[in-house]
Amino acid sequence: MRETLANVVRRVAARAFRKPEPEPLQARRVLFVCMGNICRSPTAEGVFRKLLAERAPELDVQVDSAGTHAYHIGHPPDVRAQRAAALRGVDLSTQRARRVTEKDFEHFELVLAMDELNRAALLEICPVEYRDRVRLLLEFAPQAGRLEVPDPYYGASNGFEHVLDLVEEAALGVLQHLQQTEPPPAPSTPGPPSTSPRPDDT
Repeated sequence: MRETLANVVRRVAARAFRKPEPEPLQARRVLFVCMGNICRSPTAEGVFRKLLAERAPELDVQVDSAGTHAYHIGHPPDVRAQRAAALRGVDLSTQRARRVTEKDFEHFELVLAMDELNRAALLEICPVEYRDRVRLLLEFAPQAGRLEVPDPYYGASNGFEHVLDLVEEAALGVLQHLQQTEPPPAPSTPGPPSTSPRPDDT
C-alpha cells in the first residue's frame, strides 16, 4: 500500500511540474485583391507562394486571392497571366476566382489591394475594426516609385510582364514584413450572453 501511494504521489508531482508543450506557431494570413481575381491578384498569390517556398519554407503563411467584383467567379486566371507567370516558374493553373467576403477581413491580417479603386471598394465593406488591414500591395515596394499595379486585362501581353515585375518586388517586401513583425492577436471569443435583466425588463 505504501509503495502504491508513493507511485501516485510521484505521478501527481510529475504532472504538476511537467514542462508545458509549446504552443504551435500562429499562421500568418495574406489576401491579394484585384477587381475580377483573374489577372493581378492570382499572379500575386502565385508569386508569393513561390517566394515563400524558396526563401522562407519555415514560415507558416496562408495565402489567397480574391476579387472585389463577381465577374469571373469559378474561372481560372486569364491565360495570358498564366502564360507569363509560367515563364518565371509560377503556376497559376489551379486557382479559381472568388469574391471577397466580409469574413475575409477578420481572417486575413493583410488584405492587399492592387490599386486605389479596389482599396476603396474593400473599405466600403470592411468592418471598422479591421480597416487598418486593408493596404495597397505596392506600399511594400517603395522602390517601385508607384502605388498601383496597372490592370493588364485590356492591354498588350507585355502588361502581364510588367505586373509580374511589380508583384515580385512587392512580394519581397511583404515577406520581410511578416518576418519582422508579430502575428496579430487572435480575435477574442465572446463569452456567454449575460442573464442579468436589462433595466427595461424589470
